[in-house]
Amino acid sequence: MRVIRKKPGQDYEWVDIPNTLESLQHEVEGYIEVVPIGPDTIVVCNEEGSLVGLKDNVDICGYRFVGTILITGTNGDELTDYTGDDFI
Repeated sequence: MRVIRKKPGQDYEWVDIPNTLESLQHEVEGYIEVVPIGPDTIVVCNEEGSLVGLKDNVDICGYRFVGTILITGTNGDELTDYTGDDFI
C-alpha cells in the first residue's frame, strides 16, 4: 500500500508497505490509532505515543501527533493507497 510516512524531525516521504496490521504496528512502533483527517484520508499513529514519550512530530487538522505517522486513504473500513499530494 502506498502511503506517506512522516518521522519526527524528517520530511514527509512516499513509502510502500504491506497492508497488514503487523506492518502498521511496526511503522508506528506500537499499537495503532486511526485518526480521520478527511473524507477518505486517515492518519495512523501510535495509540500510546504520548504515554511512552515518543518525540513530537507534526500538527495536522488540529491534532498533535508524536512518533512516526502514516497518512493513507480509506474506502469504507478498508485502508487503501493515499492518492493525494497535500503533504508532499
